[in-house]
Amino acid sequence: MNSIPFAERARPLSLQDYIGQDAIIGPAGVVGRQIKAGHLSSLILWGPPGTGKTTLAHLLAQELQRPIIELSAIESSVKEVRTAIEQSSKSQQLFSKKQSILFIDEIHRFSKSQQDSLLKAVEKGIVTLIGATTENPSYEVIPALLSRCQIAQLKTLSDDELSQLLENAVSRDNYFKNWDIELQELDVLIHHSQGDGRKLLNLFENTCEGLKGESGSTRINVNNENTSSFIQTKSFRFDKKGNQHYDIISALIKSIRGSDADASVYWLARMLEGGEDLKFICRRLIISASEDIGLANPNALLIAEATARSVEQVGMPESRIILSQCVIYLACSPKSNTAYKAIKKASEIVKQTGDVEVPLHLKNPRTAYDKHLDYGKGYLYPHDFEGENPIQDYLPEGLVATRIVDFKKSPSEEKLKNQSNKKV
Repeated sequence: MNSIPFAERARPLSLQDYIGQDAIIGPAGVVGRQIKAGHLSSLILWGPPGTGKTTLAHLLAQELQRPIIELSAIESSVKEVRTAIEQSSKSQQLFSKKQSILFIDEIHRFSKSQQDSLLKAVEKGIVTLIGATTENPSYEVIPALLSRCQIAQLKTLSDDELSQLLENAVSRDNYFKNWDIELQELDVLIHHSQGDGRKLLNLFENTCEGLKGESGSTRINVNNENTSSFIQTKSFRFDKKGNQHYDIISALIKSIRGSDADASVYWLARMLEGGEDLKFICRRLIISASEDIGLANPNALLIAEATARSVEQVGMPESRIILSQCVIYLACSPKSNTAYKAIKKASEIVKQTGDVEVPLHLKNPRTAYDKHLDYGKGYLYPHDFEGENPIQDYLPEGLVATRIVDFKKSPSEEKLKNQSNKKV
């Protein structure tokens, strides 16, 4: 077996051999247009693993004949960043070389101070920064650095692109070219790769080496059946701390809000199979029960709370049934965001009006002096009146006529509105 992994050996040698990301490097792409003009601005390459971020950075440097300095955010300190910048500056001054490209892999792992150390060099054109990240740069890269860079979002590779990538890699690899390999069926390989080119090449290499080990021959027929026997990985991506974490919970909550029970259970399963924290799921379901269902079905909040308690007591795998029951119930419940809008509006009023004085009749007289100041004077005790709803004002002066709760025209909320002090 070759000591260098196939995924590393298979990196394309030129930008013309690069597979995918046409929206970025194609003639109309943000990078493609710059390459044609012989120019490159600082970039943040944002995309899932295996979409070619590192490879693209090196090919851009090669295409523009620029020296490239590579750092890993996991291993590099501020001192090393500054050393790289000084190296680039001296190189330009002494040898009149073109501006260096400073490539920082996993730039989202840099602290604020580390990112700050890049600002001056990027702004003055000492280096062209290319940062690679799997995380949303809007959250992980400081605004000052973001404003000096363009963001290029790389997409997962399509099935056709993965197939082409594998065929190209096999055809030019010095190790596999001595084998008799027939790529008969790639469905299983491509499915388990999930748009990740590196993963595809690693799975292919493991399969080939495994088949060679069993048969003792380099005559390999790659098909779905023999590929499956060498794949023990999950066929989906899920990062409990990254974009997938937030994207999938967002999809779950929006599916519940949209009353799609099928989609809701699907996204729940994605989170459970990915090992998501059950407490996190339960917290979001409790929020959804109040924010999106609320007064239209107050029982939804009780169900969500009971689900959280039950999940804590039972644990997996049985908790998946309890969560499924809750998610289906929430999805099929009538929806109302009245409570959400009401507290939002009330908060806006408070911010605008400030600490308005509490009306005297609503103050509680705790001392004799409070009574002397007329605290509580004129307050009408509701239980002393028929219907327990006397006409009196409860909002501060100047806000008495303000309507905050906008009830929807549903049976449950119409009933609540009729029980409210403010009849309309």
